[in-house]
Amino acid sequence: MRFASDTGGTFTDLIVEDDNGNLSMYKAATTPDDPVKGVLEALSHAAKDRDIELADLLAAGSMLIHGTTHALNAILTGNTAKTAFLTTQGHPDILVLREAGRLEPFNFHVPYPAPYIPRSLTFEIPERIDSAGGVLHKLDEKAVVSTITKLKKLNVEAVSICLLWSIANPAHELRIGALLEKHLPGIPYTLSHKLNPALREYRRASSAAIDASLKPLMTRYLGSLTDRLAAAGFRGRTLVLTSQGGMVDAHELAEWPIHAINSGPSMAPIAGRYYADLDSKLPNAIISDTGGTTYDVSLVRRGRIPKTRETWIGQPYRGHMTGCPSIDIKSVGAGGGSIARVDEGDILLVGPQSAGAVPGPVCYGTGGTEPTLTDACVVLGYLDPKFFLGGAMRLDVKAAKQAIKAKVAKPLGLSVMQAAASTVGVATENMVQAISEITVNQGIDPAEAALVGGGGGAGLNSVFIARRLGCPQLVIPETGAGLSAAGATMSDLSNDFPAMFFTTSADWDEKGVNAVLRDLDSQCRAFQKGPGKGAKSHKIEFTVEARYASQVWEIDLPLRNLRFSGKSDLAKLVKDFHAAHEEIFAIRDEDSVVEFVGWMASVNCSFGRKKAGRLKPKAAEDAVVGRRKAYFDGHGSIDTAILSLHSLKTGKTYHGPAIIESPFTTIVIDPKAEFKLAKSGSVVITP
Repeated sequence: MRFASDTGGTFTDLIVEDDNGNLSMYKAATTPDDPVKGVLEALSHAAKDRDIELADLLAAGSMLIHGTTHALNAILTGNTAKTAFLTTQGHPDILVLREAGRLEPFNFHVPYPAPYIPRSLTFEIPERIDSAGGVLHKLDEKAVVSTITKLKKLNVEAVSICLLWSIANPAHELRIGALLEKHLPGIPYTLSHKLNPALREYRRASSAAIDASLKPLMTRYLGSLTDRLAAAGFRGRTLVLTSQGGMVDAHELAEWPIHAINSGPSMAPIAGRYYADLDSKLPNAIISDTGGTTYDVSLVRRGRIPKTRETWIGQPYRGHMTGCPSIDIKSVGAGGGSIARVDEGDILLVGPQSAGAVPGPVCYGTGGTEPTLTDACVVLGYLDPKFFLGGAMRLDVKAAKQAIKAKVAKPLGLSVMQAAASTVGVATENMVQAISEITVNQGIDPAEAALVGGGGGAGLNSVFIARRLGCPQLVIPETGAGLSAAGATMSDLSNDFPAMFFTTSADWDEKGVNAVLRDLDSQCRAFQKGPGKGAKSHKIEFTVEARYASQVWEIDLPLRNLRFSGKSDLAKLVKDFHAAHEEIFAIRDEDSVVEFVGWMASVNCSFGRKKAGRLKPKAAEDAVVGRRKAYFDGHGSIDTAILSLHSLKTGKTYHGPAIIESPFTTIVIDPKAEFKLAKSGSVVITP
């Protein structure tokens, strides 16, 4: 038996996979000040459903896979450790100057963003290494010890080190690490060349700073998770999801906590790819995950999930770049808890502010006073107030109507229904813009892609989103309400091993490249024999960061060969780069030299089943619920069929309007759409 949990801003999702591959799904309210409590609460629901004690359920589990936003939330709320930054003398402004760039070039009212670590905690170390790895100035160890003495007096909780060209020669960084262990024992530190051997100084420095600042917090959190699970009766393996779309042992992630920043959201594209392969013949898929606070969007391009090193925490250029490879996910403040409000110019806005789990939407009756997207859907008749979360929570329709009337309808001179529909419309447009940005920027036409809707609120407006984008097909998976948790059951134990080695197509160093690939391959093999021992299957993939000469940014290019042998292999690599560049940027320059900068080996060890299981329907779900009035913009209030998800006949085509209900999600089908139930259990909709 395996457990997969995903802690979101509003709910904690849990999927239990039994020994026969059958799935069951549960939800519990997230407790922001104690996320582990939500995990244990969801597990308690699973135990109660089986009429056994929690300890007995946990004792039967071999693995618990956990996704969390704890690291990201700590950064956003400023609850990270007091961290010092050590860098080469004469270069204290790496975190201040960043990589330039402005969102609004001519808006001079925006204050210059503060660095991740303030100048007061930035220290210059006398040393210098050149780009070839030669030592220009030896490390002044006395100055390092003097700096460490200052760190003691300042009660620093973590230290990040990023020296110039440590990727060419790490000797000075390694020595500083040894001195820290000797003179400042017990204080965690991060060496930039080990964490992120990237060419650009800001990315290395930023990633090292973020990683070090998270180490004390995540060590405590992951330790608490494993200890409390063990105390409750769990004896299996605890794994945590990473931003790269894989999972690692909890104690290993504590060593490199920056990889937990997009821990939960990274799993949605894993599950989305699986269901897109099953239920759609379109070459590409857009994966959406509607949470209580955010709307996350990612892509699947012909079976591959794009990754990026340009992940920003906050706004681009104004926030902080993680600098490490992670699944390319675009997030906007639009979810079930997004607050609707009218600004001074009588413009309706929805989000990015969210009611979250506390106090929650008005209809929850838990103290919320601001109308949200969820409140609008209750008013429109999309949600059954008596069957929310399978009847576990009763919704207050009257309170939701009063909030929308006072905060939206009255200021805009609309009826309550018009105001609620407008709230859904604005939220839909916010989500559409997020999808347009990530698709068009990567050369994907939404009209040639399937939209896969995940998250508890996905069914409420995904039909409207798909139609607005021109997507010919919308897929709402059976496990869509817990898409990230479902992805966790499909994910592999994985790790990425990066290396920097510069060469070009004109001055190709085949011997040097093969030496790098051999070293990366050996690291992957060691991982397979260590953490990956006992896996059902293994896979190693290689990629290279490549660019045209004089370009500033690289693109990731999969390698056909594990080693290179002769000019023909190089020619194939160059040809692949031209094709990839043309697909993304609509241009190729076959006369230009191609530069190869960074190399990456990714190892995946699969412990799960090749085919995901199905949710087991309960007897109470095997019936049509009935009919009720639902309001659709442009159609008014319509008598609408209410169907149970598991009452649908596989393969039969149904026509809207209809509302499909399950204990975890509601799918709204307007009068223009038609739908059917696929063999996989997904609802496949033609908008």
